[in-house]
Amino acid sequence: MIAVFKRELRSYFNSPIGYVCVAALTALYGLFYFMVMAGGSSSFISRYVYGSMFSFSMLVIPIITMKSLTDDQKNKTDQILLTAPVGVTAIVIGKFLASLFVFFLASTIGLLPAVAMSFFSSPSWGEILGNYIGTLLYGGAMISIGVFISSLTISQIIAAIGTFAVSVFLMYIDSLASSINNGLVATVVGWISFSSRYSIFTQGLFSVSSAVFFLSVMAIFVFLTARRIESRRWS
Repeated sequence: MIAVFKRELRSYFNSPIGYVCVAALTALYGLFYFMVMAGGSSSFISRYVYGSMFSFSMLVIPIITMKSLTDDQKNKTDQILLTAPVGVTAIVIGKFLASLFVFFLASTIGLLPAVAMSFFSSPSWGEILGNYIGTLLYGGAMISIGVFISSLTISQIIAAIGTFAVSVFLMYIDSLASSINNGLVATVVGWISFSSRYSIFTQGLFSVSSAVFFLSVMAIFVFLTARRIESRRWS
């Protein structure tokens, strides 16, 4: 698993993808922090900075995950992985963690403006770190979905578009739920909304149920991806 993780992480930074995604996200963090500082108050960090970054992060994640398994299938290097003395689940976890690390790196660098603000104001670090953890949770959940979608195709473009479509759906599904007349269906649809679950974090609250939800999504899609690859091993 560690060898797969290192190999995949090197591939991100041997190409422009890793640098572009990290630079784009950190630049957006800097922009929104600048707007908060220009307003003269650090009390809007959670709701404004992290609330705004949710949509942008969900839209950048498809770019991070689009190459996870598509390149191996296209270049036939997946056969080497499948015959290596390592479990399929370990391969998937290694690739998932490499993608998550790119997102983790961007999110962590995004804390630097808050550190700078602490020299001349008193930002609420409890809220900021809570939002940071929430960001990693929904990011990890979306990345696991993106890695699964990349296992279904050999085209990076199709993988990116598919993950992008799912991310947009998960962001705005709560709006769909509010327009459904059937109460049970609306509840079920709203239950899987990433936006409504993450909004709890931006209110300065840590939601255990939301954390468990995001961790469960990660586990489910890592499992489904492993089963998808396993089916190719025996095909």
